[in-house]
Amino acid sequence: MLMLPAYDLDKIKFATDGPTFERAVCLYEDGKVTQFKEELNGFFAIVLGTKPYKVYVDNQYHDRGVCECYLGQQDTLCKHMVAVAIYALMRGEPLTEEDKQLIDTPKCSGQLGILSKEELAAVKKSITATMRYIKPYRGPSRIWFAYQDSLLEGCSRLSAIVSELPVSEQITKLLVDMLLRLDKKLCIGGVDDSDGAVGGFIYKTVDALKEYVKLDPACIKAFEKLCGQSTCFDWEAPLVKLFDEQDID
Repeated sequence: MLMLPAYDLDKIKFATDGPTFERAVCLYEDGKVTQFKEELNGFFAIVLGTKPYKVYVDNQYHDRGVCECYLGQQDTLCKHMVAVAIYALMRGEPLTEEDKQLIDTPKCSGQLGILSKEELAAVKKSITATMRYIKPYRGPSRIWFAYQDSLLEGCSRLSAIVSELPVSEQITKLLVDMLLRLDKKLCIGGVDDSDGAVGGFIYKTVDALKEYVKLDPACIKAFEKLCGQSTCFDWEAPLVKLFDEQDID
C-alpha cells in the first residue's frame, strides 16, 4: 500500500525558506531524486548534488530526517531533504506554476473588489486558523528554533492570504483588525518575535495598505480605528498620518 506523507505541499512551501524551497524544486524537476523508496516510517532516496547524497525524510514531518550533506550533518533542513519530501508527495508528477509560486511577504493585489458575506467569512476563518502558528513561547530553550519557524510559517501563510485579497474599504478594515490582533499577541500575548518575522510582516502589510489608498482613497476611513492606539513599534503611524491629512483636506 502506498504510504502518503502527513504533510502537504503548502506545509513544505510555507515552512521552508524561499531559497531552499526553490533549490529543492530544481532538484525535483531535474530528476535528481533517484532510487526513491518507502522505508520504515519515512522515505529514502539518493539525491544527486555535488555528489550522491543518501537522504531519509520522516513521513510525518518534512523537516525531520537525515542527509549526508554538510547542512544535513548540522541538523539543518537542506534542499535534498525538501526535494525528497516533494517527491514523496508528487511521485514524479510535474509541479504546476501555482505549486512553485512563493509568496513570503504580503503584497497589494492591485485589484479593486468587494467580497460577498460568505467569502469574507471564509477569509476571516482562514486568518484565525493561521494565527495559531503565531503563539506564545513557553517552551524550553531547545525548541526555540522550531518556535521561530512556526512564526515564520504563520507569517508566510498570512502573506499568501493578504496578497490574494481585493482592494476596498471592506478589506482594509479586515486587515487593520488583523494587525491589531497581531500587535496584541506581541505586546501582551507572550509571542517572542526575536527574529522579527511578525514585526516584518506587520510593516509589509502597512506598506500594502498604503498602496490600497492610492487605488481607493475610501480605504483611509478604516484607519480611524488606529487613532489613539499605542502599538509595539508605532507601525500604525503612517496610516494615522494618512487619516489625519485626509481630515485636514
